Formats: sequence, structure tokens, C-alpha cells
Amino acid sequence: MLLFHNTMSAPSRFVRLLLGEYGEEPELQEELPWARRPEFLQINPAGTLPVMIGEAGTGIVGAFPISEYLDETRGPIMRNRRLMPGSPLERAEVRRLIDWFLVKTEGDVTRALVRERAFKLQMSAAEGGGAPDSAVLRTARANIRQHMRYLGWLAQNRNWLAGDTLTAADLAAGAAISILDYLGEIDWSGEPSARDWYQRIKSRPSFRGLLADRVRRLPPAPHYSDLDF
Repeated sequence: MLLFHNTMSAPSRFVRLLLGEYGEEPELQEELPWARRPEFLQINPAGTLPVMIGEAGTGIVGAFPISEYLDETRGPIMRNRRLMPGSPLERAEVRRLIDWFLVKTEGDVTRALVRERAFKLQMSAAEGGGAPDSAVLRTARANIRQHMRYLGWLAQNRNWLAGDTLTAADLAAGAAISILDYLGEIDWSGEPSARDWYQRIKSRPSFRGLLADRVRRLPPAPHYSDLDF
């Protein structure tokens, strides 16, 4: 397998976590979303990430299609460790939370902070690089509080975010939260239930690759790699 991804892309991190839980070790190809590399656009004209080249050599585009593909091809042999539950209603809740963290949180918080704090450091002036926009940062940081409260509520009232067992919803949340944690944008003292949940998900073997990630010119928060923080 080959996965086109970006270190600071939450959907990319989600797929990497899924692959880790399924015991897959794909080759990773880092893509710069703003570069629109012609060879990559031939695979995915939209230029979005992630894209996975599966066993048949066919490109599977987007975190949602990739997650469904992996569940259909790997899920059955996982049995009680399958990342999508058995009942339709439970699966609907997992999908709702995946959408929450990879679409809602991404749109309200993650995308803006990543662009302003990480991508602009790597982009030329012609590509839109430069100093962060303070107004954009303020808005995104204000939105973090709402999302952390909701994460805290889920973690306090459920064993895992979607129910009794670990599911793809936890991995989607872990993908999004790990980026904000890398950037040092989360005040963990305000949401102890969310912190306890994150310590559990962060301690899983599938998370090791994410904790080793580093972004050029942007080191992680000091506690980022610590399992006990």
C-alpha cells in the first residue's frame, strides 16, 4: 500500500491510525496540499488528502471512502476488535462522530490553525505564505473551547467516544486532537475527562508514528510525545 498524506492533515492522520490498528504498514508519501503536484493530480484531480493506493493499484480518495474500504476488507477478520460496530444504529453514531471531528472540528478549528501556524511557514509568498493572520487565529482558538467541552462530555459519559468499545470515531478524534496538541493549542487542565481519554488513545501502538512526526521549522509542544502528560 501507498498512502499520500500530510503530517498536519487530520484526515490523513485518521487513515494512518486506521491502518495501524489493522496492522498495515503502508509506504508514506508526504504531499504539500498547496503545491498541486501534477503527478499527484493525475491520481486525484481535486488535490485533496489522503489518497491510498490499494492492493489492486487503484487510488482510493478521501478519509471516508478509505475507512469504509478498510472496514470491508479488514474488519471481518478483526471480530470483536472491529472498528465499526455491528448494529446499524451504532455504525451511524460512529459515522456521525467521524464527520464531527474530520469536518466540523476541521472547519471550525484545525484547518485554520494548521494553515496559519504550519503551512504558511513552508509556503512561498507567491503561494500565500507569510505571517499568521491574528484574526483567524483568535477565531479558531475561541472555537477550541466548544469542541473540547463536547469531547469532554463524550469521554465522561461513555467508555469510548461512540460507546463501550474503541471505534473509528476515537481514531478520528485522536487524529484531530493530536494536531492541536502538537501545536500546543489545548489547555488540558480544563477537561480532565478528555485528557484521560486522550492518554488512552495516545498510548496505543498505532499512535507511535504520529508521536514521532515533526514539521519543518515547527517543533511540537514539549509534552507532545509524552504518554503521561
